[in-house]
Amino acid sequence: MKDGRIIECVPNFSEGRNMEVIHQITREIEQVKGVKLLDVDPGEATNRTVVTFVGAPDAVCEAAFRAVRKAGQVIDMSQHHGAHPRFGATDVCPLVPVAGITLEECAELARQLGERIARELEIPCYLYEAAARVKERKNLAVCRKGEYEKLPERLGTPDGPDLGNRPWDEKAARTGCTAVGARDFLIAVNYNLNTTSTRRANAIAFDVREKGRPMREGGSLTGKILRYESGAPIMQPGTLKATKAIGWYIDEYGIAQVSMNMTNINVTPLHKAFDEVCRAAAARGVRVTGTEIVGLIPKRVLIEAGEYFLRKQHRSTGIPEEDIVSIAVHSMGLADLKPFNPREKVIEYLLEDEDKQAKLVDLTVKQFAHETSRESPAPGGGTIAAYMGALGAALGTMVANLSAHKRGWDDRWEEFSQWAAIGQGIVADALRLVDEDTEAFNRIMAAFSLPKGTEEEKAARSQAIQAATLYATKVPLETMRTAHAAFDVCRAMAKEGNPASVSDAGVGALAARSAVLGAWLNVRINAASLKDRATADALLAEAKGLAESATKMEQEILAIVDKKIEG
Repeated sequence: MKDGRIIECVPNFSEGRNMEVIHQITREIEQVKGVKLLDVDPGEATNRTVVTFVGAPDAVCEAAFRAVRKAGQVIDMSQHHGAHPRFGATDVCPLVPVAGITLEECAELARQLGERIARELEIPCYLYEAAARVKERKNLAVCRKGEYEKLPERLGTPDGPDLGNRPWDEKAARTGCTAVGARDFLIAVNYNLNTTSTRRANAIAFDVREKGRPMREGGSLTGKILRYESGAPIMQPGTLKATKAIGWYIDEYGIAQVSMNMTNINVTPLHKAFDEVCRAAAARGVRVTGTEIVGLIPKRVLIEAGEYFLRKQHRSTGIPEEDIVSIAVHSMGLADLKPFNPREKVIEYLLEDEDKQAKLVDLTVKQFAHETSRESPAPGGGTIAAYMGALGAALGTMVANLSAHKRGWDDRWEEFSQWAAIGQGIVADALRLVDEDTEAFNRIMAAFSLPKGTEEEKAARSQAIQAATLYATKVPLETMRTAHAAFDVCRAMAKEGNPASVSDAGVGALAARSAVLGAWLNVRINAASLKDRATADALLAEAKGLAESATKMEQEILAIVDKKIEG
């Protein structure tokens, strides 16, 4: 996703037996550009299918709308029977934040989606969980009470839907109602144990799950369950909020597991749950041997876990993303029972690979040099400037990581880890600009190739050229800003970092200056073609300031380096 925002949608459709009907619905989803269908799970007994797809917010909402529309056309609720509670052809349609978007933003998208469904499809909608407008309706069971059979009594009354509420009619009889909402991401995870005892696995599950276990007289395992006056058991809560868990035995693996549903990873992240299950297991003489994630997960789950375990080791977190993910995989034993491939389990990676395009940054060093040397004008100086910025930041980051791991400097690892993390961010931004600069050149070429046979075409072509030129001016300016940020890392490492690597900090500064001044040339040459001189002058003024500052920063850092080398 270009802006990094990804959401998941998990609609449940009231059909689990007729595969042609299910395929008609899922085809609607697959036809929307920018959406990836992840899973289709039909259930014959429940007569219900759970569909999972992800993508950019606008694309996902469009796909959800089309799926709801199709379900309303091909499913007749007046003929539906199944074991699962339901009240509509599309029974529920939750939006889930995955990356770059908040639950509150998803809730607003859900309300907009519900309004569109009610308005254009005339399907009444309840709003539930985070999207609810009425506190009581946060609970889906409240929205769905009495199920489809009670809808004739509820529609057209204050107890009716939030959107599209009207008296029961023939259309409502066919489609039923839909609950549209927003919720946090759910993770299903199993913790593998070095025991075959289901009883001990259950005991561990009860120790940690939020619900806990029933309290008993005298604290005895066999004592009478203590109850409230209502008759409900008094529960001793477990140690992990937002979790449900149970123990079971898996014939396939010949081990017991703690099976857990994590209902809010913002409250209890995976790594915290893993450590707590390990602690509870150890207290009962059992060891967690690994972890099995069921389904797909957002990238941040593994990033947060990897950084957590690195910090526990007093190691720098400013390392490449793939290394952080690898630490998470090994720390939690995700590949204990079967191979774990992050490219197949992480939502963002799946989307990246789905839209995979040839990128300069994916070339080898040799291939990159050869591609630059060919007669094509792109990649050119702007691309090289961005790459030099990445290399400059990478060198400063290397010194930070070496310093964090230096013998005798153990009390300073956090200081250097912070610098390394800043450096990694700069490297990532600069590498993105490597390909973006080439894209800027291609936009200009595309604009110049537009037709110019009529006055209208000439005007449109001229406008496109100016827009592309402005973009081609802003991209190297962003490269200048990004590369300039590398000076802070290089200077800090020249002053405070491992003395044995001070020359590397100096080379990093040289590369950063070359990046800034190289991009400065591209800003100047492209800005010269802008007709909007006020905008051009503003961009040039900022770029000039960065260029002048880069020269000063380089000199300052090299002075530090020279002094340390000369002793």
